[in-house]
Amino acid sequence: MEPKKKFGPPPGFQIPMADVSHIQRKWLDSPYASLSPAQKLDIYLPDEGEGPFPVLIHIHGGGFEIGDKQDIHILPYLKGLARGYAVVSVNYRLSGEAIFPAGLQDIKAAIRWLRANAQTYHLNGERMAACGGSAGGNYAAMVCLTASVAEFDDPRLGNAEYPCHVQAAVDMFGPTDFLKMDEQLDENGFGPGDHSQADSPESKYLGAKLADVPLKVVIANPMTYIHEHMPPLMIQHGRLDTLVPIQQSMMFVEKLKKYVSPDRFEFDILEGAGHGDPLFETDENMSKVFAFLDRHLK
Repeated sequence: MEPKKKFGPPPGFQIPMADVSHIQRKWLDSPYASLSPAQKLDIYLPDEGEGPFPVLIHIHGGGFEIGDKQDIHILPYLKGLARGYAVVSVNYRLSGEAIFPAGLQDIKAAIRWLRANAQTYHLNGERMAACGGSAGGNYAAMVCLTASVAEFDDPRLGNAEYPCHVQAAVDMFGPTDFLKMDEQLDENGFGPGDHSQADSPESKYLGAKLADVPLKVVIANPMTYIHEHMPPLMIQHGRLDTLVPIQQSMMFVEKLKKYVSPDRFEFDILEGAGHGDPLFETDENMSKVFAFLDRHLK
C-alpha cells in the first residue's frame, strides 16, 4: 500500500509574504550572482547607527522546493534589528531548477558577496551567523560545518577571494539523515511517512529516489562534516514534529557530543511543538536564540 501523503504543498500553494514596509533602511532583490534569477538577497538594517552591524543570514525553509526570502519565516529574525543586527534573507535555486548542491553553493556565494560589499551596506563581515528552519535549518548547519569543502563552491558565482565561513549558526528542526526519516516517524507514531518516495522533497532535492543514492544522502547530511573547530551551533526541535522527526536532531547532537567540546553546540527540545510551530517564534524562545547569537557575534 502506498503511504499517505504527509507533506508537499498543494498545487499553487505559496507561503504568505512578510510585511517589511515599516523597515526604513533596506535593499531588496540585490543580485549576488548572475547564473539564475533566484540568486538575490534582501538586506535590512537597524533604523539607527552606521555599524558595521553583525549579520544574521536567514535561509528560508520549504522542503528545498518552495519558499521565498521575504516569506513570513523571516519575521522572528527581523526582531534582531532592534538588537543591533543587520538581517539578510537569501533566495537560492530551488530543487525544481537545480538539484543539490546548487542551493548550498548559492548560499555560500551570497555570504562571499556580503563580505565583498560589507562596507557599502554597513555590515561586519567578521560577525555573521546562518539561521534557518526545516530545509533552511539543514542549510544553516551545512554552511556552519562545510566552509572548507571545495565541492560546495562554484567559482562561477563570483567573489571567490572572500571566505564563506560563519561565526555561528541556528538550525531549527532541520533534517539530517534523509534515509532515516520515515523509520523514525513510524517509531514516534507519526507514520507512515513518504520521505523515501521518489517524489518526496528530499528525493527531488538530491535528484533521485533516496534509496538509489545513499552516498548522496551522506554528502547532504551535516553530521558528515562535524569537526573539532566548527563554529558554535544552536539546534532546536519540537518533540511532536510529524514531518522532520525529532530523532534527526537528537542523532546530530549525539554525534556532536562525541566529537566536539560542549561549548560548540546547544540543543533545545520544545515540548509540545510540531514542525514550524509558533512556539519557536515566541518572544521567550527568540530571546534564547538571540542570547546565543549575542554570545558569539557581539
